Amino acid sequence: MSATQTPIPGEAINPSAVLERIRYHLRYSIGVRRENATAYDLFKAFALAVRQQLLDRYYETEARNCEAGAKRVYYLSMEFLIGRSLENNLIALGLHDVFVEAAREWGVELSDVANAEPDAALGNGGLGRLAACFLDSMATLGIPGYGYGINYEYGLFRQQIRRGYQVEMPDHWGMEDSPWQVEINKDALYIPVYGKVVDATDRDGNYNPMWMDWAVLMGVPYDMPVVGYGGETVNYLRLYAARASDEFDIQIFNQGDYIRAVEQKIESEKVSKVLYPSDAISSGRELRLLQEYFLVACSLRDILERFRQSEDDIRLLPDKVAIQMNDTHPALTIAELMRMLVDERGLEWELAWQITKSTCGYTNHTLLPEALEKWPVELLEKVLPRHLQIIYEINHRFLKEVERRWPRDPEMMDRMSLVEEWPHRQVRMAHLAIVGSHSVNGVAALHSELIKSKLVPDFYQLYPARFNNKTNGVTQRRWVKAANPDLSSLISSRIGDGWVTNLRELLELEQFVDDDDFLNAFARAKEANKLRVAQAVKRDTGIVVDNASMFGVLAKRIHEYKRQLLNVMYVIHQYFRITEEDHQPPCCRTFMLAGKAAPGYYIAKLIIRLINGVAEVVNKDPRTKDFIRVAFLPDYRVSLAETIIPGANLSEQISTAGKEASGTGNMKFAMNGALTMGTLDGANIEILEEAGAENLYIFGLTVDQVNEHRLRGTYSPRTYLETHPELRRIVDAISGNLFCGGEQAIYTPLVSTLVDGGDPYFHFADFSAYAAAQERAEHDYRDARAWNRRALLNVARMGKFSSDRTIQQYARDIWKIPVSLGIGD
Repeated sequence: MSATQTPIPGEAINPSAVLERIRYHLRYSIGVRRENATAYDLFKAFALAVRQQLLDRYYETEARNCEAGAKRVYYLSMEFLIGRSLENNLIALGLHDVFVEAAREWGVELSDVANAEPDAALGNGGLGRLAACFLDSMATLGIPGYGYGINYEYGLFRQQIRRGYQVEMPDHWGMEDSPWQVEINKDALYIPVYGKVVDATDRDGNYNPMWMDWAVLMGVPYDMPVVGYGGETVNYLRLYAARASDEFDIQIFNQGDYIRAVEQKIESEKVSKVLYPSDAISSGRELRLLQEYFLVACSLRDILERFRQSEDDIRLLPDKVAIQMNDTHPALTIAELMRMLVDERGLEWELAWQITKSTCGYTNHTLLPEALEKWPVELLEKVLPRHLQIIYEINHRFLKEVERRWPRDPEMMDRMSLVEEWPHRQVRMAHLAIVGSHSVNGVAALHSELIKSKLVPDFYQLYPARFNNKTNGVTQRRWVKAANPDLSSLISSRIGDGWVTNLRELLELEQFVDDDDFLNAFARAKEANKLRVAQAVKRDTGIVVDNASMFGVLAKRIHEYKRQLLNVMYVIHQYFRITEEDHQPPCCRTFMLAGKAAPGYYIAKLIIRLINGVAEVVNKDPRTKDFIRVAFLPDYRVSLAETIIPGANLSEQISTAGKEASGTGNMKFAMNGALTMGTLDGANIEILEEAGAENLYIFGLTVDQVNEHRLRGTYSPRTYLETHPELRRIVDAISGNLFCGGEQAIYTPLVSTLVDGGDPYFHFADFSAYAAAQERAEHDYRDARAWNRRALLNVARMGKFSSDRTIQQYARDIWKIPVSLGIGD
C-alpha cells in the first residue's frame, strides 16, 4: 500500500459533501442546531461523519478476511491509551485536507474542533500507549488484528497541582458517549464468578467437577474502529463494559430481600467503573482480580464464538487464532481457555493443553518484582474456584516435568512452582503465562537478556526456544506525521511520503546533514514546535519560558527508578552554582517535567512536590532569570505529549540501568529531533546503536556495575555525601525548608530513602556523570548548526523504532501470519 494512496473511493468526498454530512449528524444524530452547539457537539458531528467512512471500510475488511479464511490476532491488554482520534483517523483515510476545507466553510478550524475531543482515558502509561500503536500498525500492515480491553467509565485520574502537591480528580471521560464507539448489544456475554466447585463424575465414571452457585456478570462490547494508513484495512478495538445481568439473583429475590438483589446488580457494574482500583485494601484487590478475569473471560468467549462461526474442529484453533497477552494482567487466559476446552468442550487434558500453549503468547514488560502479579490463593478460591483447581493441575503436571529435568532438587521446584508457598500462598501469574504459552518475549534487547539471565533463568533453561526479543516501536503516523506536521511536511518535500509506512526511508535524510537550506528549515520547524510548547506551559502553569532556551523534557510516569529526582538534583546543583558561585551556564535552560504518580505512591508524590517547590524558588529568583526555568506540566496525557515531544531539544531517559524494560518515549523524542540524555538502559542502548554514540549523551553505571554493587554490597550513599560536597549541598537543601513553600522539612522521607534507605536507584552514584553530561549538552547547544545536524541524524536513523517493524516481527515469529509490507528488521 502506498503512503500516498488516494482517499477512499465511493461517494464523492469533497468539502461540500462532507459539510452536508456534518450538518446532518449535528441536527439529527446529536439533535442540536448550529447556533446552540457546544464545542463538543461540533466535534461529535465531525467524528460521526468520519465514522460512516470507517464502518463502511470495516465491513469490507471483514468480508475480505472471512473470504480468505485469514488467521486472526487478538491482543489482550488491560490498557489502551488511545488519546484523541479525529485527526489521526482523517490522516489515515486521506481526508484531512478535505475536512479542513469543510470546517473553514462552516467558519471553524479543524484543529479547534479536534481539541474538543477528550483523550480516551483507557490507560495510564507506556503499556497502554504501546498497545494503541500496535493496533495502528496491525491495521496498516493489513493484519486481521483486534484489541480486547475494558471500557472503563473513569480513567486513571485527572492530575491537578495544588500548593505543589498532586491532587487526583475523577477522569470521567465516558461521561459523554464517544462517537467512535459502537455498542454491540447482541454480542453481550454472561460471565460466571464466585460460587463453589462440587466433585462429580460423568456418565462414564470420569471425574467431572462442577462449578456451581456462581454469580453472573454481563459484558457488553463496544467497538472502536481502528483504521490503517491509507484506509484499506479497518480492524476494531473491542472494549467490554460490565453490566448487571438481566436477572436478579433468584435465590436472594425469593428470600424476599429485594433491596439486596438490587444492590448486587449495582455492585457488579463496578467492574468496569475505574481503571486500576487501588489494591491497598482487600476490596480493591478483589475488584482488580475481577477486572482481569472479566477481560479474559469476555475476550475468550468472543474469540471462540468467532472461531466457531467458520470452523468446526477445535484442534484448528492455533491455525486460525493467535492470542497475545500484553504483560501479566491477562495471564488468567491460560486457565480460562483450559476451563473452556476441558469443561465446556469436553476435550482431554493433554489435547486442551497443547491447543492452549500453541495459541497463546506472553509479552513481559517489567523486571520489577512488584510488577509481576501474584494472587493470594484464598482470594482466587473465593472469586474463581474452578480456575484455582485448574492452576493446581497445571502446576502438578509442570512440576513433574521439572523433576524429570532436575531430579531431587526441591529448591528448583520451589522457585519454578506456579504457587508460592511462603510467606503466603500465592499464584505467580508470570509463571502461569510462561508455562502456558509457546512464546515469551521481552521488549528490548537488554530487557530480553535480563529476563533470561535474572528474572526467570530456570524457565529459560527449561524452555530456551520459547524466549525471544521484540523491541518495542511507536507509530510514526501519530507521533511524527500527525503530531509534528511542520517536520512531516519538510521530510516529505525532500524524500516523498514513503516513510509514513516504511520508516527506514528516513535514512534518505542523511544526504541533507550538510545542506544549510535544509538544516535551516529543520530548525524553523523545531522553533514553531517550541512556540506551541511555550504556549502550553504558560496556559497550564502560568510560567513564561524563553523559546530560545534549550528545552529539556522528562515526561513519563513518576517512579523512583525513572529518576525524576536525579533531574531535579541537577537543577538544584545549577541553582547553587549560579547563585553562590557566580557561574554563568553556556546556554539558557528550560527544564520541563510531566507525569502522574500512583495515588498510593507517597515517595513519588513527594518528588512531584519537590519539583514544584524547586520551580517556585528558581523561577522567582532574579539571579537565575536569564539561565533557568523549571515547569511541571500537570495531567500528562497523549494529547499533551503530542504537543511537548515535537518541541523538545533534549530527551531525558535517565532510569537506573536494568530497570526500564524498553521505554517508548525515548523513540518518540528522537524521531522528532531531540537528542537523548540517557543511561544504558532499555531501548536507549538500541537507539545508541542506530543513531551513533556521538549523537546522544550517555552516562552512568551499566547494568553489570549496578548488579555488582548490589551483589557485593559495595555501594555506600553516605560515602558519596562525605566525598562530594556538591551532593551534600543538594541534600542539605532538600532536607531543609528552602523548597518547602512555608511548610517544614516535608522532604525528610525522600532524603531518608537516599541516605538511610541505601539509595536503591543509585542517584548519588550517577550524579557526577549526569552533571558532566548535562554540561556537555549545554556547551554543545551553543553551536546551533552542529546541534541541528545531530538532531537530524537522530531523525534519519530511527527507522528501526517503528511499531510496524515490531508487529512484522510478531507476525512472522510468533503469530505465523503473512504481512503486506516488507520493512526489514
